[in-house]
Amino acid sequence: MPRVAAIHDLAGFGRCSLSVIMPLLSVMGVQACPVPTAVLSAHTGGLGDVRIKDLSDYLEDSLAHYGELDLNFDCIYTGFLNSPGQVDSCLSWADRYPDAFLVVDPVMGDNGKAYRTVTKELQDRMKELAKKADLITPNLTEGCILLNEPYPETQLSTQEAKSMLVRLAELGPEMVVITSAPLYGGGKVNIAYDRPRGSFWQVKSETVPGGYPGTGDMFAAILVGGLLRGDSLPIAMERSTRFLELAIKTTYGYGTDTRYGVLFEKVIPFLTEERMFSGYERL
Repeated sequence: MPRVAAIHDLAGFGRCSLSVIMPLLSVMGVQACPVPTAVLSAHTGGLGDVRIKDLSDYLEDSLAHYGELDLNFDCIYTGFLNSPGQVDSCLSWADRYPDAFLVVDPVMGDNGKAYRTVTKELQDRMKELAKKADLITPNLTEGCILLNEPYPETQLSTQEAKSMLVRLAELGPEMVVITSAPLYGGGKVNIAYDRPRGSFWQVKSETVPGGYPGTGDMFAAILVGGLLRGDSLPIAMERSTRFLELAIKTTYGYGTDTRYGVLFEKVIPFLTEERMFSGYERL
């Protein structure tokens, strides 16, 4: 069974980060070992005065303990980091397990703006981590931050999307997936570049009005689970996309408060089914 060290925050309410990553990886047959960067009472997207406990010291302590146990990890998967110093801890994890598949979800912002907790120093340090990664999964805002570029004011052409993917790969990672990229004529599309194979991919999905927290965490977790189980990059992307499409539509149909996240619990059996995917396309 593949084993993943998931270095993310844990939000007690709101369906995001480790509270969704762990069950999704587990149901896919992947052992998810949580390494929390911080504990929050809820996510920070409109749920009031969130209580937060920083766990920077724990990152190094847990790494030392797992070294004493001689544990191995097939994947190191990082997400929200609470301070620039936590980048050093993630780099220590990567150095301790050089053969592990290093996935960096550079959680820094959305809709053209950095999150209020993400300082310029943290943005710069996140680039160091992205350079060591095998796979990065930014949204468009985070891709622009990594490249020191302004957020585009218009939808991307296919050529602009490919150029961005290539330039992100030139930072270091072999695979780049940009989630919810706004393409001309295609709405928001998940796009990817597989540098060793020189392949560009896109997976389209139907959308509903509004937005939900945690969908990026869910997408990346299922993508990681799929790749560790042997999916190709486009198939893993489509598995993630189809699951999120179903979960979001289900949630929209129930009309629940968007701040509470998507009702993934109702559709999680989707990930236990053997499915064939063919909806991915060349970009």
